Amino acid sequence: MLEEIRLDEDLRLGEPWTLLVWDDPVNLMTYVTFVFTSYFGFPRSKAEHLMLQVHTEGKAAVASGSREEVERHLEAMHGYGLQATMQQAG
Repeated sequence: MLEEIRLDEDLRLGEPWTLLVWDDPVNLMTYVTFVFTSYFGFPRSKAEHLMLQVHTEGKAAVASGSREEVERHLEAMHGYGLQATMQQAG
């Protein structure tokens, strides 16, 4: 008997995850900018823009990707002493 081939199978990886960095009363704005440039390799202008978003809006989405990738970023942000969480987009 021939094996049935399924063409309707959904092979998507799922919705991407987003890393959110939150404002806190502890870390200086210059330190947050330093973390964004040194860890993520962002240009200074992008790092400063994200830092200002964290400061003025309370949070900023700084990275997105697979769950495993964003979990690594989350652990790194915690290692730097920043408050961060992750959420699934969508």
